[in-house]
Formats: sequence, structure tokens, C-alpha cells
Amino acid sequence: MQRGAARGFTLIELMVVIAVIAIGTAVASLALRDGEASALAREGDRLAALLESARAQSRAAGVPVVWRATPGGFAWQGLPPGAAALPTQWLSAGTHAVGNAALLLGPDPIIDAQAVVLARSAAGSDGTVPTLQIATDGLRPFAVTTAAP
Repeated sequence: MQRGAARGFTLIELMVVIAVIAIGTAVASLALRDGEASALAREGDRLAALLESARAQSRAAGVPVVWRATPGGFAWQGLPPGAAALPTQWLSAGTHAVGNAALLLGPDPIIDAQAVVLARSAAGSDGTVPTLQIATDGLRPFAVTTAAP
């Protein structure tokens, strides 16, 4: 009596497939950034650029420009007439400025050291609330740094 050819996968073949899937899953999970942190990073970069734009407009027109946080976004005071309109809303809901300090953006070329802390209302995947600080020493442009918890 002759037995038919063996069909199916060997144990080695199954183990190789499982190992490949495990490696692929690990690489994909490490490559994904936390959604809350990346949204906050975009907001920080955008706000730093907006503050520098308003600072340049203030210097060019010779008028003081003030940035203030509002409950739904932020407001600009003193932008020169005819200047490009700057946005007043956050890109993503849940972003807010911590505190209510105003930033004076000019018209002098050197301003006081100033900072604003941005936070998200939702916690990240590790359970912490992400925060960023947008700050200047008065001479350098506004830069985004990680705020201390």
C-alpha cells in the first residue's frame, strides 16, 4: 500500500511565517507616532511661524502687535491695516494655550523673552497630556520645545 504525498505546511514553514508577521507588526507599531503628539507638534510649528510673521509685520509697520489666547483659538491686536490676515483658530480641536499671558511682538527688533505653552485636552497613548512650549529669548525667532510636565 502506497501512501499519498504529504500535504500541508511543515512546522518550520509556519514558524517562519509567524516570525515575519511579528517583525512586520513591530516595525509598523514603532513607525507610528502618537496622534495627539503629532497634532500638537503641527500646532506648535504653525504658531511659531505665525508669531514670526506677526513680529515681522509689527517691525515693518512700526506698531506693536499683541497675541492673546482665546477660549476657541487666539486673537491678534494691532496688526497694521492692509497687512495679511493671520488665522485665529487652531488646526485641531482640543488644542489650547495654557494660561492667558499675552505676547508682545514688536515693533522693536529685540523683544522681551516670552513663551506660551500649548496643550491638548486629550491624553496621548501613554496617558499623559502632551505639552509644547513656543518661546523666544527676544533676539532669536520663536522655537518649539518640549515643555516640562
